[in-house]
Amino acid sequence: MADRIGFVGIGRMGANMARRLKDEGENIAAVYDVRRDAAIALANELGCAAPEKLAGVTAASDVIFTVVTDDAAMRRIFAAPSKGDGLLLGARGRLFINCATITPSVHREVERVARRSGATTLAACMASSITQARDGTLYLMCGGESAAFNRARPLLEKLAGSIRHVGSAEQAAILKALVNMVMNINTAALAEGLALADAEKLDLALVRDVFSQTGAASRVLQTDGEDMQNREHSCFFSAEHAAKDSGIALRLATEKGLDLALAAATKRQFARMVKEGLGQLDKSGIAELTFKGRHGRRRRR
Repeated sequence: MADRIGFVGIGRMGANMARRLKDEGENIAAVYDVRRDAAIALANELGCAAPEKLAGVTAASDVIFTVVTDDAAMRRIFAAPSKGDGLLLGARGRLFINCATITPSVHREVERVARRSGATTLAACMASSITQARDGTLYLMCGGESAAFNRARPLLEKLAGSIRHVGSAEQAAILKALVNMVMNINTAALAEGLALADAEKLDLALVRDVFSQTGAASRVLQTDGEDMQNREHSCFFSAEHAAKDSGIALRLATEKGLDLALAAATKRQFARMVKEGLGQLDKSGIAELTFKGRHGRRRRR
């Protein structure tokens, strides 16, 4: 019998992962979100339940994907079920596939408390965006016991174009933090390069083409360069998330006694975006802080 699948956290990523698995013939049994209206809408779309409580997702599902926002949300959904709710109530035999970008130590905490409840966890850290979630081409860095990875793999193969088992859950989370740290630095650097080119009145299409053929090339150039030029910042990975993820990496660096000046400067830029009300723009929106004369006069859509 096919596993019954639940989702906790159905923002842009979680909802599209659920849609993808539904399209692939999987049994989506339940969805949950703190935004009750969003959960009900997706449940109606997918033909599944939308339990009012987290424990209802566990009861309805064999495998539960969690795609929540931060450490606090992760701790909340995996809190001890002392008040008759929480994902760990009746969790024996369940597999939790945790996809959020959170502090590595929190992944370790969740693994420990889930094990005490007779459940298994797998970190499935995503280095991809909304489009890849919908079309099944995510890049997944998985961490946890081999048995959990092998159990999850048939489902993950329907979501991902590439899957790597990189070690423990904590190691997967560290690797994801590093991926996002470097990506954020590249994004900030590209915005500055294009801003200076624009100030020098160079043809930005030409500049981007030259960058693509030289040492200035990057994946971010492919995904964000034209958007920075055209001020198209529809959100695929928000500045708010970039600030959070850079913060995770910087805390790891502090623990190891490292001074990461570029990462720190990048974190300050994305934090500034959040402070100035630009946090929900895509990370490409950092160009609004670097191009001369842009900030405060952004084109409304």
